[in-house]
Amino acid sequence: MKLRIKGNTIRLRLTRTEVAEISEGREVREITEFSPTSAFVYSLQSGSNETVEAQFSDNCLQINIPQEIATAWAVSSDVGIEAEQQQLKIIIEKDFACLSPRGEEDSDTFEHPMSGQLQC
Repeated sequence: MKLRIKGNTIRLRLTRTEVAEISEGREVREITEFSPTSAFVYSLQSGSNETVEAQFSDNCLQINIPQEIATAWAVSSDVGIEAEQQQLKIIIEKDFACLSPRGEEDSDTFEHPMSGQLQC
């Protein structure tokens, strides 16, 4: 799972495996260690909540989405889920393969919708 933050927008990008895990009610979690005693944790979980919500506490960003939304999104061709929580915009997207090699691992990403339209 990739995290991108710009101003009051949080964007998560998930691989195929992570989308499947969320659709099955499992948590997806990443940890960024700044030192042996300092880390930032971000996670996404689906469950019984009624709306998409973000919480931040103790260096942990937790985003929750309703299970029914996660399940429907996983099997659809929809790219993402968008929500607003007061002044915060939350975007959760399927991670597409890069159109040109960038040195990133793309084996578990979704096929880019523009990949068939490229001509060399």
